[in-house]
Amino acid sequence: MSKWLVFSNRIAPIALASLLASCQPTEAPKTTESEPPPRPAGSYYVYVTNERSDDVSIIDSVTNEVVATVPLGKRPRGIHASPDKQTIYVALSGSPIAGPPGADSKPLPPPDKSADGIGVFDVKTKKLLKTISGGSDPEEFSLSHDGTKLFSSNEDTAEASVIDIAMGKVVETLKVGEEPEGVTTSPDGKFVYVTSEQDGEIFVIDTEAHKVLKSFKVGNRPRSVGFFPDGKKAYVTRENDGALSIIDTVKHAKTGEIKIGDPSPAGNIKPMKVILSPDAKTAYVSTGRGKKVFMIDTATDKVTGSVEVGQRPWGIGLSPDGKYLYTANGPSNDVSVVDLSTNMVVKQIKVGESPWGILVIEP
Repeated sequence: MSKWLVFSNRIAPIALASLLASCQPTEAPKTTESEPPPRPAGSYYVYVTNERSDDVSIIDSVTNEVVATVPLGKRPRGIHASPDKQTIYVALSGSPIAGPPGADSKPLPPPDKSADGIGVFDVKTKKLLKTISGGSDPEEFSLSHDGTKLFSSNEDTAEASVIDIAMGKVVETLKVGEEPEGVTTSPDGKFVYVTSEQDGEIFVIDTEAHKVLKSFKVGNRPRSVGFFPDGKKAYVTRENDGALSIIDTVKHAKTGEIKIGDPSPAGNIKPMKVILSPDAKTAYVSTGRGKKVFMIDTATDKVTGSVEVGQRPWGIGLSPDGKYLYTANGPSNDVSVVDLSTNMVVKQIKVGESPWGILVIEP
């Protein structure tokens, strides 16, 4: 027998097997149904706390439609994200909703203190994971720069709470002015400003020592604080004055003011929330019953315009590129979308009952 015949007998089965294998149908690559398609560049989500329906509405910027509504707990108001944007924290309160300041109201039911806390919401799964302690009746709060602590305002006890997130409990309680509301951490993370509506003051808290460093007067019913990126200046809204205070945040002192409009019933301009554009060249101020958002040139501290957005705009937020503004309109249960290139409302989106806070997050 020739060497060639022996060799060919050995390789024939192998060649045949290879031929048969090549004729088999190719299996299609597996896909995971749970994986969502890629999102368009620059897209984001808008999270809206609804104070009366006890939930959060999630709006997709691609469609400007609500894509999910998730129960949170009683009276969700203040809403902020962790530094990595994977967790959202929401202030929850069991205290009943009272009428506007100075209005006659019927005796309110007793508060449900078991409902007070800070809800911890997972962005990826869109689920409330747990509720941690936030002190009594938390309304607003701010995070430390490292994301390990929360500083909350406790309206009914005239206090501010320092919360250790990992421990899930209050580690320090500080006395501040009556009816504290706005809470904002400075750009360098060294201190927190807490507004006292009734006393017309700002309380400055050292974020490391957990102590009140000082307090100073700013005007009637201060609501929120907007720090400039350089940490040297801030704006504070004053509801009952129809104005903003200009703050030197190095000296912790008021240095001037910006008149927004008439706060009397004739004008009803009640400055509530103030935020800055991504480049900090423009400040936006919601005015509650005034129905408008005002624009301020931060270089000159002058009002440059306004746009009527809806019923009692309170919380406001900006798209990451600064092109769109979102407003939470409580009485009409909707969110207005403002195109800032034209200063026109381009859409009103129905959400839950009494929308309060706005948070914008890129996925």
